[in-house]
Amino acid sequence: LSVTTLDPKVARGMEPRAASPPKRLETIRKLSEAGIPVTVLVAPIIPAINEHEIERILDAAKAAGAREAGYVLLRLPLEVRDIVQEWLLTHHPDKLRHVMSLIRSTRGGKDYDSQWGQRMVGSGPYAWMVGRRFEMAAERIGFDTARRRLRTDLFVKPEKEKAQLSLF
Repeated sequence: LSVTTLDPKVARGMEPRAASPPKRLETIRKLSEAGIPVTVLVAPIIPAINEHEIERILDAAKAAGAREAGYVLLRLPLEVRDIVQEWLLTHHPDKLRHVMSLIRSTRGGKDYDSQWGQRMVGSGPYAWMVGRRFEMAAERIGFDTARRRLRTDLFVKPEKEKAQLSLF
């Protein structure tokens, strides 16, 4: 589950139709209590907006029962770039230029880099700092560092006549 912020005001502005931070943590707790391994994704990390919450989000998610954690630095593919900039202009007009400057510093001077291995975490000094900050917090808090392997032995290939495309 992703947890973007613990601040209700920021959450309402950023994701007005999504579950609130307490509901997301409650979901993590219920899944964990049911024996389902939960990974929390601190995402998206928006420079100068919610990056200061990385440690608090990880603390809260761990307390709720999450076992693993990951993060995604804000991605701005063409479909969302203008939407995010309009959101920043509406909710954080004083930070728009700073946020965009930091994003571009992690994307080789561009708004977005689609390169595999880079698009989620970025590159450059600022991206490196966010990554190390996340890793140090996750380790200190006690998140599992080794990813659990997904079970593929339970997958059963559907019979041809029951395949989804059989409707056509």
